[in-house]
Amino acid sequence: MIQIFSVSKSFGGNIALKDISLRVRQGEFVFITGPSGAGKTTLLRLIFGTEKPTGGQILINKINLTRIKRLKLDMLRRKIGFVFQDFKLINTRTVFQNVALALEITGERSTIIRKKTHQALRALGLEKKENAYPLQLSGGEQQRVAIARAIINDPLILIADEPTGNLDPDITKEIMLLFRSINLRGTTLVIATHSRELLEDTGQRIVVLNQGRIVDEIVA
Repeated sequence: MIQIFSVSKSFGGNIALKDISLRVRQGEFVFITGPSGAGKTTLLRLIFGTEKPTGGQILINKINLTRIKRLKLDMLRRKIGFVFQDFKLINTRTVFQNVALALEITGERSTIIRKKTHQALRALGLEKKENAYPLQLSGGEQQRVAIARAIINDPLILIADEPTGNLDPDITKEIMLLFRSINLRGTTLVIATHSRELLEDTGQRIVVLNQGRIVDEIVA
């Protein structure tokens, strides 16, 4: 599903990633961890296609991101959901409108948008919050809205960057259960985190980054 071959990424004279090689199988659940500045976010952005590698190759579902044309890249990214640490919700739009936006930009029909948005909100336990605005929600509810928006297109891959970094322990457990249920439905998950508590007894593969390199791979 995800194949990364000897990838490096530099920003000016700063090396963010160096000689990264990694494979993630279809349906796998993988954590990316490491200290601040290790390169976790850069690696996720490369997988999502918002950054291009300085060197090496990245294949998503056998499509080479370093050779794909922009239009085809945009089409591919519709099958990759991204959950941001700071949610990136539009405060002037309701919960329903925030989630529906992911379908609106694809040009989907309004009847399909309404149906799929209601389905996503029900799946995340947000059906009673669809007319609320983001600032009226708790942090955990905002994160669930962000997840609903990321999964509404039935992504092949779901990427999350420190998705529980601003949440308390109880909400963190709730969000992780949601991710596991999404993974059990067949979606490939790649989650970046520096939280040791989150990584305890996961039973999943953990890829450890440090100073832009993979230094370890373990199963917790």
